[in-house]
Amino acid sequence: MPKLWDDTIEAHRRAVRDATLDTTAALVAAHGLSAVTMSQVAEETGIGRATLYKYFSDVETILVAWHERQVAGHLQYLAEVRDRAPDPGERLAAVLEAYALLHHEVHGSELAAHLHRGEHVARAQQHLRDFLRDLLAEAAAAGDVRDDVAPAELATYCLHALEAANGVRSKAAVRRLVTVTLAGLAPLRDSRSGRRLG
Repeated sequence: MPKLWDDTIEAHRRAVRDATLDTTAALVAAHGLSAVTMSQVAEETGIGRATLYKYFSDVETILVAWHERQVAGHLQYLAEVRDRAPDPGERLAAVLEAYALLHHEVHGSELAAHLHRGEHVARAQQHLRDFLRDLLAEAAAAGDVRDDVAPAELATYCLHALEAANGVRSKAAVRRLVTVTLAGLAPLRDSRSGRRLG
């Protein structure tokens, strides 16, 4: 097949897939997880049921694909935030704030609770831990973060501490939580001299 034809077919497939993912997520948000059927998705998207079934076997499969796309987008966004900051300490602070704000915005829905059990979530969480570990190691080498605790342990600390963003009511409270988390990462200093230890 000519490349233009291939590209056109691929663009059409992506458009069908994206429309299906977005429509299904909107239906679930509006009507609840158990109320959405493949027939409703087909009707709302304007895609024939036979075509829809070529892409997805059921609503659950659509939702997992939607969630995978969301998670990948969040990870890409965190990488972009990292790349905009000029030095290791600022990169770490910017990423932690962005992560906490993302966590704050998507908490609490039936859909989020249902989808956070999948294998794709475990892979994404490992990717996020590794991403933070590398940021923390870089910040520790620059003297911006304590170096008496392994970066992998500090990454776990950050993720657990920032889970509390789910329970706060405002973005200002999320930012205060990030400030407290960053304080726990600060290099140790001698209380008498103020000099950094280690």
